[in-house]
Amino acid sequence: MQIKNLPHKILFKNAQIVDPFQEKVYQADILLEKGKIRSIGTNLSVENNVVVESLAGLTIAPGLVDIHAHLREPGYEAAETIASGAQAALAGGFTKVCCMPNTEPCLDTQETVRFVYKKAEETPIEVYPIAAITKGRKGEELTEMVELAEVGAVAFSDDGNPLQKAQMMRNALEYARLTGKPIINHAEDLDLKGDGLMHEGIVSTQLGLPGNPALAEELMVYRDLRLAEFTQARLHIPHVSTAGAVELIRQAKTRGQAVTAEVTPHHLCLTDEYLRTFDTNAKVSPPLRTEADRQALIAGLRDGTLDAIATDHAPHVIDTKETSFDLASSGMIGLETALALVLTKLVVPAHLTLLQAIKLLTVNPARILNLQLPSFKEGAEANFIVFDPEEWWVFSRKDIYSRSQNTPFLGMELTGRVKAVITKSHHVII
Repeated sequence: MQIKNLPHKILFKNAQIVDPFQEKVYQADILLEKGKIRSIGTNLSVENNVVVESLAGLTIAPGLVDIHAHLREPGYEAAETIASGAQAALAGGFTKVCCMPNTEPCLDTQETVRFVYKKAEETPIEVYPIAAITKGRKGEELTEMVELAEVGAVAFSDDGNPLQKAQMMRNALEYARLTGKPIINHAEDLDLKGDGLMHEGIVSTQLGLPGNPALAEELMVYRDLRLAEFTQARLHIPHVSTAGAVELIRQAKTRGQAVTAEVTPHHLCLTDEYLRTFDTNAKVSPPLRTEADRQALIAGLRDGTLDAIATDHAPHVIDTKETSFDLASSGMIGLETALALVLTKLVVPAHLTLLQAIKLLTVNPARILNLQLPSFKEGAEANFIVFDPEEWWVFSRKDIYSRSQNTPFLGMELTGRVKAVITKSHHVII
């Protein structure tokens, strides 16, 4: 990866532009000056002192937006730092990343939120902290959400610690409403989950592994939807994994409820059948579900029930993954592979168009958390990626920029490779 400053003037010629702001795909040149778009059009003339770069056969799209990632800093820098996470993000085409609060100390004070922003200033991407709902993520006492929002918290979540008490969730929704920010509650009933290690079904029974039923997610989704409807607060449901949860969200939207939801690339690409390999890199929370669930997730993206694709990038040091399945940590890295997986598994089979896929990775997630994403218009900040949607490549360790390498996708042939990222007046060559 090479990171350099943009030239004073640079002209990108003959690119296919996927523009989710205007919902169209077209061929054009883009002239940048001082890090901003000066003009967009066909056959732009080459001026003096302009660097010209031909993008024939390549595609431009807005910088990708990830609203669910774990950057581990402060506290778990062996697995990831904000700096290394930023490199992983750039490799995957992400220019805006929202980081979850399960750090040590967790992001439950103004000081910790400011720390994230300060660290992110040193990177070419934008990092936005999602603050904790409760102090220490213990589910006992609400954080000072208004104060946290004032210093830049874009949402509130206890991440992998779901709020089990309905009254606490109600209080959180009502308090968050004062900030205009959504509550993001990990949708899982821990009593029903029990000691479940994977999806409860035929495969778990055959493998002899304790199961985590789809009902554990669906009951929590139902409860949270009703509480959000009652309080008239904003609710965002993370990493939806079951057909039943998709249907509950669909019904809520039909009623006019202001709920949003995301799905991960790994839930769109893998099922519990993969766990017959006992690959601990595919142990995630919520677990990989059935093919019927996977198809329901795809249908949810197609009809707008699910609003965005988010990575749930979860780096872990090697010794927490190279162990027995019951002891292994849950989670996989995902920033480097998200776009390619979506193109390979959703666009190539024609489940989604390229424009739909880009919307789910850019403008849609940005709107959920009210993040400003520069559009393709004159005077706007240059913030876009250059990629080849038709290049086939094999994902290998050399393609990983995260400090961790816990992914089941090593060795997989993918299509769609990021070539460059333009962000914050930087020209990043991948």
